[in-house]
Amino acid sequence: MNVKVFKIIGDGRRYMKTWPMIRQLGCYFPEYRVVRATHLGIMFMPFFAILAAMSQVYVNGWAFLPQAIAILLFFISLPVQGLLWLGWRARHPLPLTLFDWANQLSAKLTAMGISNKPLGPKACYLDMAVILKVAFDRLDRSYWEEL
Repeated sequence: MNVKVFKIIGDGRRYMKTWPMIRQLGCYFPEYRVVRATHLGIMFMPFFAILAAMSQVYVNGWAFLPQAIAILLFFISLPVQGLLWLGWRARHPLPLTLFDWANQLSAKLTAMGISNKPLGPKACYLDMAVILKVAFDRLDRSYWEEL
């Protein structure tokens, strides 16, 4: 495997931990649903993979071991696919509308006296997630209910 794939998976894991799990953001960004599904997949898919493979071998016998391994690999690959998508999305550049919105949010935080790093010209979704996380921790609930 290429080292770049492992870096993307690591970025996906970092992005998953950084993204604020706010239900209101789920209407605008798919990350809310992908992070939840990937987190559940990381917790439960190894168990389901082993269960499915063992039941395949138990019911059909050792002759179906290749099919059982294929089923096992399929179940294991589901959370990895989520991490790959999140890693790709974390490094994807922001569209201009989101860039402006994140800069406005950053300016609002700076006006409140909260130090944060402003977005640079090559801002990505991970940078926006950091600002959203700080904003969620510091801003009151009325701001998020306006969304």
